[in-house]
Amino acid sequence: MKPFLIAALLALPLMACRQDETASLPPQTMTAEAVGRYCGMNLMEHEGPKGQVVLSREMGAYWFSSARDTVAFSMMPDEVKDYGGLYVSDMAKAASWADPGPDNWIDAKAAFYVVGADVEAAMGGAEIVPFGSRASAEAFARDKGGAVQTFAELTPEEVLGEGRDMAGDGDGSGAEHDMGAMMDHDMGAAQPTTGAGDAR
Repeated sequence: MKPFLIAALLALPLMACRQDETASLPPQTMTAEAVGRYCGMNLMEHEGPKGQVVLSREMGAYWFSSARDTVAFSMMPDEVKDYGGLYVSDMAKAASWADPGPDNWIDAKAAFYVVGADVEAAMGGAEIVPFGSRASAEAFARDKGGAVQTFAELTPEEVLGEGRDMAGDGDGSGAEHDMGAMMDHDMGAAQPTTGAGDAR
């Protein structure tokens, strides 16, 4: 048997193990106990899409008051990278902008985002609005403006704002959403909480 084939066969079990380790955990149900990791406020008090990062079945999830904060988490170099799932609200299935739904989640990396639309994030400032299909995202963009992008197409400049205020009124008052402040916010950030069970 050729050495290359032997090496390939030996690698199969290792590949299977790696796939098991990186398999996504399902999203959790958003409850009244869900508090934004960066803003420290109850998610249900704010409108617009939300997000969550499922750390593990035991530890629960980090919650985010906006889709933009959720994607920002994945770009921050000092944040956790071995999480079990990254989810945002699918606004195509939301009852309204004010009610994105407690179980209405989509894999953030599979979503389509409208960037630059005439809408505000939960704490103010620009939002990137997630949808489960490109058609829904394009329909929203025709109504509210903006451009449709995939997760892979989102840039740090669009999401992190090059250190500018992410959720304030542009005067720098929303320090918790400034890129530098977010990177230094770990010690005081909201801790993960377990939801009412898997959302699916």
